[in-house]
Amino acid sequence: MVISFITIASVSCFLIIEGKWVLSPKHFKFPLPITLTMIHMGFSGVVAFFLVRVFKVVAPVKMTFQIYSTCVIPISAFFASSLWFGNTAYLHISVAFIQMLKALMPVATFLMAVTCGTDKLRCDVFLNMVLVSVGVAISSYGEINFNVIGTAYQVTGIFAEALRLVLTQVLLQKKGLTLNPVTSLYYIAPCSFLFLFVPWYVLEKPGMEISQIQFNFWIFFSNALCALALNFSIFLVIGRTGAVTIRVAGVLKDWILIALSTIIFPESTITGLNIIGYAIALCGVVMYNYLKVRDVRASNQLPTESIPERATKEWKLDKKSDLYSDSSNNGRNIASDAGITASDSFSVDEEAPLLQASRVPGLKST
Repeated sequence: MVISFITIASVSCFLIIEGKWVLSPKHFKFPLPITLTMIHMGFSGVVAFFLVRVFKVVAPVKMTFQIYSTCVIPISAFFASSLWFGNTAYLHISVAFIQMLKALMPVATFLMAVTCGTDKLRCDVFLNMVLVSVGVAISSYGEINFNVIGTAYQVTGIFAEALRLVLTQVLLQKKGLTLNPVTSLYYIAPCSFLFLFVPWYVLEKPGMEISQIQFNFWIFFSNALCALALNFSIFLVIGRTGAVTIRVAGVLKDWILIALSTIIFPESTITGLNIIGYAIALCGVVMYNYLKVRDVRASNQLPTESIPERATKEWKLDKKSDLYSDSSNNGRNIASDAGITASDSFSVDEEAPLLQASRVPGLKST
């Protein structure tokens, strides 16, 4: 696990610092965030296509037009938007301040979940969200080079990513569809690339024609490769450890990244008020993760008094199924009907589709 975390932290830090260096007008001078995002999406889509169609590492999911139009396209749109706005923020604010603003991610996810009806407004979680927001506000107040435009881009990207996460749960999981890292990129990356084409054509293409933009193949190739490796490694480590472990370990990674950014980019300076505000925000993030772990564990444990009741219901359903099977009323098998009744008699955990990837053709449960 330590090796996995070190790998993710190293790749993530390198990707963010290199992205800032590429986009910054003071360094590599490639101030085209939409173009950079399209390079990532195009490269990821091509690699996923070869893994699915050519090398057949995994089988494609049976995707209908209805699921693609109502699920994949909206998710891809918000995914592309979050990357677009997040990369644009690097043009205006420092890496350290961006990492501090990312502490708002639990707040945005909670608000989007409550709005979409997938979570309930609870007092304890709400107080944690207030604590995180206060910490981020203090950190923003202590920022020396505060920029409204860059902050607006980053916060918008955070809420777009939060909405993507909620839509993934609502649209895909409710339909019983689970995508692994390869199939996720196979379906989402090309759609995200097409979504970005319109704003790229309007906003960045005219500027690329009249200005001298330098392009280094190996720099952009390494950046896209790191983005692809980060996506794969995060999904694989989540399958072995858990999403909460990634969140908690990510807190340490953020501190390391903040320290590195101040060394690599001299213009990126942090103040004592930045650190105090970020520490307050992280306290709220840690408490939020603790509450989520406690809720998941509580939902996965059945009360002791429900065990005999469940056994009695299953016994009655078995007897009922045997009775109908022996009768020659219409000669049809109703074992499937009995199974549906049994499953409907118990509450379904919203997190369950995450653990049932084996139901989707070509996927294996992790």
